[in-house]
Parts: sequence; C-alpha cells; structure tokens
Amino acid sequence: MNDFSRLDAITVEQLRAAGSTKWTTHPDTIGAWIAEMDFGIAEPITSALHEVVDQARFGYNPPSLVADLGRAYAEFSARRYGLGPDPEMVRPLPDVLAGMAAIIDHYTPAGSAVIVPTPAYMPFLLLPDWWGDREVIQVPMARDGDRWVYDLDAIGAAFDAGAHLLTLCNPHNPIGRVLTREEMLAIADVVEAKGGLVFSDEIHAPLVYPGSQHVPYASLDERTAAHTITATSASKSFNLAGLKCAQIVFSNPEHRATWAKAGRWVEQGVSLPGIVANITAYREGDPWLLETLAYLDRNRKALTGLVADKLPGVRYSEPEGTYLALLDFRETGLGDNPAAVFQEEVKVVLTPGPACGEAGRGFARLNFGTPLPVLEEIIDRIGRVLAARA
Repeated sequence: MNDFSRLDAITVEQLRAAGSTKWTTHPDTIGAWIAEMDFGIAEPITSALHEVVDQARFGYNPPSLVADLGRAYAEFSARRYGLGPDPEMVRPLPDVLAGMAAIIDHYTPAGSAVIVPTPAYMPFLLLPDWWGDREVIQVPMARDGDRWVYDLDAIGAAFDAGAHLLTLCNPHNPIGRVLTREEMLAIADVVEAKGGLVFSDEIHAPLVYPGSQHVPYASLDERTAAHTITATSASKSFNLAGLKCAQIVFSNPEHRATWAKAGRWVEQGVSLPGIVANITAYREGDPWLLETLAYLDRNRKALTGLVADKLPGVRYSEPEGTYLALLDFRETGLGDNPAAVFQEEVKVVLTPGPACGEAGRGFARLNFGTPLPVLEEIIDRIGRVLAARA
C-alpha cells in the first residue's frame, strides 16, 4: 500500500515559491498547463548535481561522459521496454524539439511538408514554419469508440500532398494514448508505401500505466528501424526539463553517419549537469519513478470521479500514459477555448485546446501531475464556472 501523504502535503504556496514557469508566469493562479510535475526530483539526482557543483564541473562535455549517457539510456530502455539500442547510436540533444528541428533540416527534402496528427503537442505545429517553406499538414485523429486512433487514409493522403516527415508522439501528448504494436505496424505500412520518414517523440515513454506497454516504434521491424529517428529524454519523467539534455536515438546506420556532421553544433547546446542528471535518472531513478507513477495512476483515476461528479457535460478518457488529460468541453457552451474562460473567471490555467490544432477546439489540456488536493481544487473551480452557466 503506497503512502502518498508526503506528496499530498505539497501546497500551492510551496510550488509558487519554487519559482517555476508553471507557477509564476500567471501570478495568483493555479498552474495546470505546462508539462512538468510538482513532485521535485529523485534524491540520487539531487546528490549527483551537488557533486557537479562541488567539483565545479561546468566545462565542455567530455566524450567519455557523452558515451556514458548512451550506455545509461540503452540500459534503461532494456529494463523498461525489453530492448536497448546500441549505445553508439545514442547522441545528446538539448531537447526533443532541437532533434525535430535537426531532422527537418538535414533529413527531409527542402520545402517538403510535415505531418502532425492532432490534437498535438503545440510546438510541433509551430516549429516547421521556422524554415518559411515548410507546411504543416494537420491530420485530425479519428475516434474508435472512446479511443483516439490514427487516421491512416488521411496520413497517406498527406504524404501524397507533398509531406515527407510524420511526427509520431507515443505516448501521445495531449491525448494520453499508448499505441499498440498492431497500430504502429499499420502506420508503418503507410509510411513505407509512401517512402516517408518518421520522427518518433518518445519523451513520455517511462510514464505508462498498468494495462499498456510502451514499444519503441523503431524496434518493430527492419522497416521501422530504417525509416525512423527517435528522440527521448529523462526530462518529463524525472522533472529535468530545465537542465537541457535529451537523446536522439538512431536505428539506421546511414542516419547516424549523417549526424556525425549535421549534429555537431546541435550537441554543443547540451549541458553537462543535464547529462549527469539524465545518466543518474536512468541508472538510479527507478524507485522514484515507480512511486511517482503510482501517484499519477491514483490521480488519473481520481480525475474520472471528479469529472463525473463536478463537471457535467465534460468528457474525459483516462490516459494510458503521460500526466496530461484532454478534457472535452464541447457540450458545455464555453466555445472554442474554454481554457481562456477558466483563467479569466477562476484563475486556473490550462493549455488551450486550439493551441493543439484545429482538432483541439472546445478542448483543454490539464496537467494532473500535481498533489491530489491541488487537483481537487482545480476541478472545484472549473465546476463553479459550469454551475454558473447551468
């Protein structure tokens, strides 16, 4: 039986005093928007970072440390997913978006479009436009009962319309789906038939709940290994985003050879403390991760009851992974952007659904990686808005 009293006792005042973006960007509000948790970090990571400071390790990243990062991730992947990549195929990134940018720049034809299934992680819709000639083709997810699924016909049509790169987010931010092997093989059939490339964002992969299992897309078969470049990090699952360290994982030797030149300056943006923190998370963070997952599992289930009791007309499906919930407010009369209403009227900040693409209109993304009493207060406040309009 888990004792969650320590995490339950964390207060809004403590979180605001810590000074994170989530809790200070919008003063005097409850932050439930940006994707970071409110539970601090694992003690072994804290100790490792103290050693970095005490030893004044703030120089450039030595090759031996970068190589150790590859080994640590490969070991973690083998434990968590049953398959670890060749450590030589793992290289450092400042963050996953830097990996996406480099892939667009160096691995796709000039001017080719990028396919983004929606609702999507917001920067996926914005980043390709930085090149000026890269169209984003939004492909709304389809519905299979209560489940979101990829629209394979629409993805195929997007490739035919000039796209070369498909962004695959698994576990999916913001809908929380963890794709099955069969679903991914069906996606692979389309990509292979169209001669496309997959950018597989697996940053939330450690955050999967009982009943689901993360399978790295590139590990499915020889085809997916050849047409995939994967990015991941310990940042989401261990609360390390500000330390600027992620990993790009290659499964095609030709892609890895291209990176030897293309990735040289990208890798310069990775911080040494971030590498140390990621290595420590992968090697010593399992107990903390298991405790955190158990807490998040309780929260996602508690959210089911809270929505049913306090948010009439709102639909919510428990996510299979991540600590993000996409709430459907389309039947409440709050318009395309209900998050704006909640921020204005009850000082709760959620991620606006429209920022996740056209398919997100009428939705809002809620981060439930917070103490349960805070989550209850969030839902109470949203419920007051709905009650006032009943």
